[in-house]
Amino acid sequence: MKKILLLLFTFFIGLTSIFAQEDTKEDTPKEGWKKSGNISLLFNQSAFSNWVAGGQNNIAGNLGINYDFNYLKDDWTWDNKFIAAYGLTKIKGQDSQKTDDRLELNSLLGKKAKGLWFYSAFLNFKTQMDSGFNKDTGIKISHFFSPGYLQFGPGMLWKKSDNLKVNIAPLTSKIIFVHGEFTNAAALGLTTEEFNATGGYFGVDANETTRFEFGAAIGAYYKLTLMKNVTMENILNLYTNYLEDPQNVDLDYTMNLVMSINKYLSANIAFQTIYDDNAFKGLQTREVFGIGVNFGF
Repeated sequence: MKKILLLLFTFFIGLTSIFAQEDTKEDTPKEGWKKSGNISLLFNQSAFSNWVAGGQNNIAGNLGINYDFNYLKDDWTWDNKFIAAYGLTKIKGQDSQKTDDRLELNSLLGKKAKGLWFYSAFLNFKTQMDSGFNKDTGIKISHFFSPGYLQFGPGMLWKKSDNLKVNIAPLTSKIIFVHGEFTNAAALGLTTEEFNATGGYFGVDANETTRFEFGAAIGAYYKLTLMKNVTMENILNLYTNYLEDPQNVDLDYTMNLVMSINKYLSANIAFQTIYDDNAFKGLQTREVFGIGVNFGF
């Protein structure tokens, strides 16, 4: 896990050092609100007829919203990002399955300290919109607001532009919200001790609906233009819990690569990797590629 963290952090810093000179070309930012957003629809489809090599008809779609609304006034900066994404795939003869399900809000407030440094306060909330099911048993294992994650705390922000910033928050509170139906040990045929021995439900103990953690968080954001009509957005979040196993650093890295064909069409690649030992003791990865229809607003 430490090697993975080092590799990702090196990759992120490497991108910054190679392309950061592009940010010096930006004009002095204007005060007031700056808003921009994008709605994308990715579509994949495969069909087979008398195909001797085999194959199953399938169709998949992903809808995503990415909206930024940032504010600048004198020594104050306030950056906000809203992300919503939902995807489904349908294979002939099988029930449809989720391929993506995210609802996230990030808010970062800063007051200039010196140079590119700001005193900061941040808030991050993320959950999912639809129910999730165990792929082997079909049992429901999650739904809206279960789990839900809330992080907030003071820190220091290094910000060169809206497209390049790092926030360090050494006093971060984290609350995990879950529904009681998933932590009812008796209903699951387990004792409280047996339920807790499994690590709980996303870290929440038996018959509880919340878990409180206190630790340190680092959030980094970098968006760059690799070449004409090709942009790459990198979002990296790290968190360690002082109260329990601080050596187990939670990781959430997302890369969105957009290769524009014209004003409305693009080829999109989304890659996400997560490590959170309260949810799964291993590395989770997700990758989506497809031709997309994009609407900017």
